[in-house]
Parts: sequence; C-alpha cells; structure tokens
Amino acid sequence: MTVKETLVQLAEKMNNHPDGIKGVNTVYQFDLSGDEEGVYQVVLRDDQVQLYDEVKEDPNCSLQLSDKSLLKLIAGNLNPTVAYMSGKLKIKGELGLALKLQSILKKYE
Repeated sequence: MTVKETLVQLAEKMNNHPDGIKGVNTVYQFDLSGDEEGVYQVVLRDDQVQLYDEVKEDPNCSLQLSDKSLLKLIAGNLNPTVAYMSGKLKIKGELGLALKLQSILKKYE
C-alpha cells in the first residue's frame, strides 16, 4: 500500500472512531524522502481529521523521515524513540506532540 493510501485509510479510521483524537487540535506535517517523496499534512481539529498532500497550514510538529519509515510507524513496527535517536526520524516543533502522535497511532493500529 502507498503512503497516501495508508494515510487516507488511517484518516477514515480516525474520523469513524474519533475517541482516540478527542480534544487534539494540532497540525502534523510529514516531510518524506524515498520513492514516495513529498509532504503530507494531517490536521486534527474538532475530533476530525483532514489530510492534505501539500502544505495548507503552519505545522505544530514536523516529522522528517523516509516513506518506508512512515509506513512502519503507522503500522506500529517502528519505535519512534529509537528512530529519533538513530537519526531515521527528525522532529521540528513541539516534541511533546510527536509523543502524542505515537499514542494516537497505537489506538488505530
């Protein structure tokens, strides 16, 4: 499955079952390298998710990683702390939001 398909599927899960994102109002940006290089923004607001494959808003938290690492992260097969420490993941913005993203993703594996 491609990154876009995976993110669309994740957004649908979150919108259908918003319990895991209640009260979260933030903009995550994924700056991807690799075969599916590009920028994706995930906007969490009012217990709903909007997905963009371009920059729409200033992100609160940007994550730089490879397309393959993002797919592993969403699937729960990549430990973000280890990825960050080993340089596979770079974070700009609020580090606390990156940790929050990890707990949100766990709810939707």
